Amino acid sequence: MENKNLLEVSHLKQYFPVRQGFHRIPLKAVDDVSFTIKPGETLGLVGESGCGKTTVGRTLLRLYQPTGGRIVFDGEVLFDSGEQYDDNGKLITDGEGRPVMGTRIDVDMLPYRKQMQMVFQDPYSSLNPRMTVEDIIGEPLDVHKLYSSKKERREKILSLMETVGLNAEHAMRYAHEFSGGQRQRIGIARALAVNPKFIVCDEPVSALDVSIQAQVVNMFEELQEKLGVAYLFIAHDLLVVHHISDRIAVMYLGKVVEIADADELNANPMHPYTLSLLSAVPIPDPETARKSNRIVLEGDVPSPLRMPSGCPFRTRCRYATEQCAMEMPPLSDRGNGHFTACWNK
Repeated sequence: MENKNLLEVSHLKQYFPVRQGFHRIPLKAVDDVSFTIKPGETLGLVGESGCGKTTVGRTLLRLYQPTGGRIVFDGEVLFDSGEQYDDNGKLITDGEGRPVMGTRIDVDMLPYRKQMQMVFQDPYSSLNPRMTVEDIIGEPLDVHKLYSSKKERREKILSLMETVGLNAEHAMRYAHEFSGGQRQRIGIARALAVNPKFIVCDEPVSALDVSIQAQVVNMFEELQEKLGVAYLFIAHDLLVVHHISDRIAVMYLGKVVEIADADELNANPMHPYTLSLLSAVPIPDPETARKSNRIVLEGDVPSPLRMPSGCPFRTRCRYATEQCAMEMPPLSDRGNGHFTACWNK
């Protein structure tokens, strides 16, 4: 029986130790994040700068070693910290408050690199300036020994370049000779070289001009139709995310506060933070824009080193109550696959 989810992420945590004086305290970049992605599906991940979106993507691919949680890819457990959770998603602890631990699993990622790839945010710093385009795209083929002759290697590279809209004569050029959009295409071709099932797209269009953004987003969609690859699409731009995503997850200060189908989230946002984000999306019609209510959040984003108790959004939320300060609300199902972490919505 085929596994219906390609990727299952449960209670993922990524803490970075930060020195303050003589002490080290954890910066909770990602704290208890759970979601699933089906084969060929796109999950959009949105939130403001510093909320932990990129850290989620890098931790999934084990560019960072996870602090806790469980990552299952295509039915295989890639990482499991061994922490035990009850049916309500609460960490099980012993009498002294220490987590009850099971078996820890931490597999070698090399065999899975072919199936899980990443397109990085900055097309200027993610490509080696000393390598030609042919060598950049061919490097994954070299690492995983995916060709039997130099002729086959070059044919594969030229085919990948054609797939992403680059000409064969570009093969012997260096990265600095290309525009931002072309560089991002080189990065996409490199990710596709090993024929992956899953790609983390880390804000792949944020560094590009608006006209080029549309071309690259359309190319991602065409590649998905052609190859059946699944995406975790990380971005700031809610319009872009809504266009390309099947489902959308909203993050705030290291936690997922809402997950729903893209159309459902756009039409019926529930979490106060999602409402504020969507109200900030520019509306092209001046009449409609004048009538819309912009929800401006009060205060500043709390420091991840000094997180508020309970719900991290409560310090900026108009609906906050005493319960919000006492306990983080669980991500609960509100129907139609719409999950929200809020006590009052």
